[in-house]
Amino acid sequence: MTHPAPLPTGSSDKSLTKYANQGLIKGSNPVAVIDIGSNSVRLVMYERLSRAPVPMYNEKVLCGLGKGVAVTGQLDEKAVTCALKALKRFRFLMERAGVKRFFILATAAAREASNGPDFLESVKEICGQEAEVLSGEEEARHSALGIVSAMMDPQGVAGDLGGGSLELIRVMGNELGKGATYPLGGLRLSDMAKGSIKQARKIARTELEKSAELNALEGQNFYAVGGTWRALARLHMSFVGYPLEVMHHYEIDPEEMLEFCEQTMRGDIEDLDWIGSISKARRALLPFGAAVLSEVIKRGKPKRIVMSALGVREGHLYGLLSEDEQKQDPLIAACEELCILRSRSTDYAFELANWLDDIFSKLKVDESAYEKRLRRAACLLADIGWRAHPDYRGTQSLNIIAHGTFIGIDHSGRAYLAMANYFRHEGLSGNRMGLRVRELANTHFRSLARLTGAALRLSHVAAGELPGILPLMTVRLDDDVAVLEIPDELAALKSDKMERRFMQFVRLLGFDGRVD
Repeated sequence: MTHPAPLPTGSSDKSLTKYANQGLIKGSNPVAVIDIGSNSVRLVMYERLSRAPVPMYNEKVLCGLGKGVAVTGQLDEKAVTCALKALKRFRFLMERAGVKRFFILATAAAREASNGPDFLESVKEICGQEAEVLSGEEEARHSALGIVSAMMDPQGVAGDLGGGSLELIRVMGNELGKGATYPLGGLRLSDMAKGSIKQARKIARTELEKSAELNALEGQNFYAVGGTWRALARLHMSFVGYPLEVMHHYEIDPEEMLEFCEQTMRGDIEDLDWIGSISKARRALLPFGAAVLSEVIKRGKPKRIVMSALGVREGHLYGLLSEDEQKQDPLIAACEELCILRSRSTDYAFELANWLDDIFSKLKVDESAYEKRLRRAACLLADIGWRAHPDYRGTQSLNIIAHGTFIGIDHSGRAYLAMANYFRHEGLSGNRMGLRVRELANTHFRSLARLTGAALRLSHVAAGELPGILPLMTVRLDDDVAVLEIPDELAALKSDKMERRFMQFVRLLGFDGRVD
């Protein structure tokens, strides 16, 4: 039996080097943020500074710098050693990744400990630049900017729970309140309460009684930031069997979260599926994080708890953007980048988006501004699965979209985008849609996803993802008959399949149709 020759390895086949880094946006210059918190020291390297930053590397080390600071007033020696060791590793990784611009942010533990200045001097020696030590008010503002950058028109209060402190700040669209800090971080609260959950609740209640920010929360959203609260939300996902493992914009009913916090403080979470994925160091802080969140809910009476995967680091980067860049739609920006990286023709994608804008308008489709925005995003993502086997393009595309690093979109919007792309590849029945993503969308969104999927199926047959064709085809409405007009120069493209796809699309809107 003859065996095929082995494929050349990347290290020896020099002809492949010209294709290096095709998975990155051309001209990208990675940026990084080192976040020196009271519980963790984290490095996040992003592909580039942009409206929708994509992490290309993310690592944290739970050093516990804030442990004992409330009692001794000093950073623990072992925690300092752990942090400095992590920073040496981070510096090496950044140099190898080609990071030329990075930022070091330090928060509660470093700013409050008496030996903080000595620690920060060591940080400077290792990293080659000084850390920016954020005040409590600055930390709150950075967190709020992270919310502004990641949510569409946020209204409510942002809360960032770290190891040493809790920051609260009002968020009113792009306008921010002053912000305040409270000594309720998980490590500090554990020290102050001497490990007692009952005492921790009393401390949290006393501190939050004077919160002006929570006075303005009733009936609005509470945007939760911080590793302990995210871990708590991840366990809640497991507890309720939530169909999507995406933390950003996960929404929880306050009363339901309040009950889950009570369970956490009682220790009734050890048997949950995801408890093993949470480190022991983080797990020990969950009851204290739950104590603070329960008091926030009782005191503030929010409409919803909305989890944010973005916070201080992304808020800092957002603040570096120009005003015009900040005004960009983060969802559309992210979809444009994915289109560039994975589609056959970006020109076709933009033509498709404009073409459907015109068709949906002429056929009088009732859409909100948010829904029109989602449809445009769906057009930019319509061809990202073309490299997959035809039998799996729909499933692959659905999973990429459902679990993508999108911001500026809620989970029902993700479901719409994922389903529209699935229908585009698999047909409108959705019989093979394995992921429970449809559970995230209401009946209206499911109908819109089928309609958009039908439009994408029509455009695929009409133009084959080739630019320069769709703009020459027009749709008009003659009484209750939708007419697709094909110019003479494109007459060769007419087919029975195109006519069937067009009829399938317009019948969803209640029209008869024909192709001229």
